[in-house]
Amino acid sequence: MQKPILQDALTILLRKTEQLVNFRLCQFFAISDAVPNEQADFAIGDDGFYCSNLLLRSSDIEKTIIMLSLAPHLHPAFYDRIIQQFLPNGGDIIELGGVKNVGNHRGFLPTGETALFIIAGDDMEKRIHIQSLLMGESQLVKEGILSVESVKEGEPPMSGKLVLSREWLSKLLLGKEQPPAFGPDFPAKAVSTLLDWEHLVISDKTREQLNDIKTWLQHNTELISKWEMQKVIKPGYRALFYGPSGTGKTLTATLLGKEFDREVFRIDLSQVVSKYIGETEKNLEKIFQRAENRDWILFFDEADALFGKRSNVQSAHDKYANQEVSYLLQRVEDFPGLVILASNFKNNIDKAFVRRFNAIIHFPMPTVAERLKLWETILPAKANLDKDVHIKEIAEKYELNGSAIVQVVHFAALKVFARQNGAISKKDIMAGIRREFEKEDRVFK
Repeated sequence: MQKPILQDALTILLRKTEQLVNFRLCQFFAISDAVPNEQADFAIGDDGFYCSNLLLRSSDIEKTIIMLSLAPHLHPAFYDRIIQQFLPNGGDIIELGGVKNVGNHRGFLPTGETALFIIAGDDMEKRIHIQSLLMGESQLVKEGILSVESVKEGEPPMSGKLVLSREWLSKLLLGKEQPPAFGPDFPAKAVSTLLDWEHLVISDKTREQLNDIKTWLQHNTELISKWEMQKVIKPGYRALFYGPSGTGKTLTATLLGKEFDREVFRIDLSQVVSKYIGETEKNLEKIFQRAENRDWILFFDEADALFGKRSNVQSAHDKYANQEVSYLLQRVEDFPGLVILASNFKNNIDKAFVRRFNAIIHFPMPTVAERLKLWETILPAKANLDKDVHIKEIAEKYELNGSAIVQVVHFAALKVFARQNGAISKKDIMAGIRREFEKEDRVFK
């Protein structure tokens, strides 16, 4: 990235924003030498940066709103410095809106009222138009790029702060996208893999069913736009992966993301599920809102904890637990992207969800042939095996999933390095298999 070019462009845009704010305040205070220009010229060439691309596809009013929102992030005292020129002894300009001393920031932050005043002044028709844009009609709001922060009941909605999403702040200021940081405000972690589809050993039926998801990822947007089927087709795709642990459910989700260049976020249920009424829904809403207009894949591992069967109402807790499931049902159904739920057992998932899945895909324990392929795939190409190691016999005798075989190979390989002997022995492998059996309280023979 050519940083000086981006920085120069932002400097020019900030200067134009300052001119516009100055003009409106000169007009407000009836200062005669105001520059007669109510609309800053935010025209900019297509240099490939996010900032340029966003401005090019935005209306003149939207461009101004973007820059009014971005200004304090470029210069913390942007508004305070301008206001001080008109009010050297201090004071407030109620019409300008804005909030001060919010959190760690000590300066003026723009609100929806700031945009109304700077762009429209006293033009009521224009003010109403801008308000309608900020309340949902603008593509900026629809795509989650910009929003007006919610305010208390009874307060003017435009008194909420103008907020640029964190992802777009990163794009506009740094010229690149940064994934959201895991934490209370975003209880999900990005997951990825270095493996490819040939490393995923699953049944032919499972692989065939996965092709339906690939087809949706590849063609659904084109289908909706060309055949105008948005009235009859739900916007997203919902898939249930079920089967024993270690059979490839998580790997499949990451491989789908890798093939179609989409971020995969695994929802951390320990951060989401709360014993307090309504908190689980709030935690999930944070994820859905951030993912709403992104090409993300949301992966709910061990989904039973969230999407389990509803119970008969016998207490207030049951009532709210059922409301929680009902909320999830509606939110998942409305999500425009790919949502994957993973569970050990299909029957653990509430039937209301099951009816709405586009795909229900079983990941069974691997067959003998599949276990043999797993052993051959996972054993390092540079590793040597003792003559008494017969992988085919091991695959036939010991029922292990892919995850367990990885653990066995890892254990055996470490034994080789510990004794500085270059060959994996049958004893090493048997010891590793015994450990895996003991984890599940299975009898090892």
